Amino acid sequence: MARYTGPDCKRCRREKMKLFLKGAKCESPKCPIEIRPYPPGEHGRGRSKDSEYLLQLREKQKARRIYGVLEGQFRRYYDEASRRPGKTGENLLQLLERRLDNVVYRAGWAHSRDMSRQLVKHGHILVNGKRVDIPSYLISENDIVEVHAKSHDLTPFVIARAEAGSRGVPAWLEVISAQMRILVHALPQRGAIDTPVQEQLIVELYSK
Repeated sequence: MARYTGPDCKRCRREKMKLFLKGAKCESPKCPIEIRPYPPGEHGRGRSKDSEYLLQLREKQKARRIYGVLEGQFRRYYDEASRRPGKTGENLLQLLERRLDNVVYRAGWAHSRDMSRQLVKHGHILVNGKRVDIPSYLISENDIVEVHAKSHDLTPFVIARAEAGSRGVPAWLEVISAQMRILVHALPQRGAIDTPVQEQLIVELYSK
């Protein structure tokens, strides 16, 4: 399965903001964007004024990188969002939020989406009692996501229980830390999605 294997911090610098791809490192003074808050490359400090197209492209790239989605898959999400009733941009963000790896991250069971993807792919996560090892699996309303009983004592989940409540959980999810269970009460609405993306710019880009 194709995936990005380059330096995560370079992606944050390219977008000129923290995308929180490295967990605790993003909160520390060692975060490269704190030291070099300009795009990477020889001409990073002297880039010209952004054009309308470049602003749209950057929003698309930012969304891809935050959720850890490659270009082809992101385009498929957009096509699916455009076929659904309602605003295409909001539909797109809702689909990205419903990914199983994102739900595990939002619940506080992982410090980054990369880590949550690994937990899912290694078979530690159950959905409605069945093991699901596909990070892109879309969660539905009233689903129950939980950690496999044999995995409760693994270090990531022990830490997650110890840190329960230290990170805000979206209103559409309910986390029961003692049972390592997530209840999906509703599908995420735009007001409950704090991803710093202007989705309308992405729609404008793909509508050209």
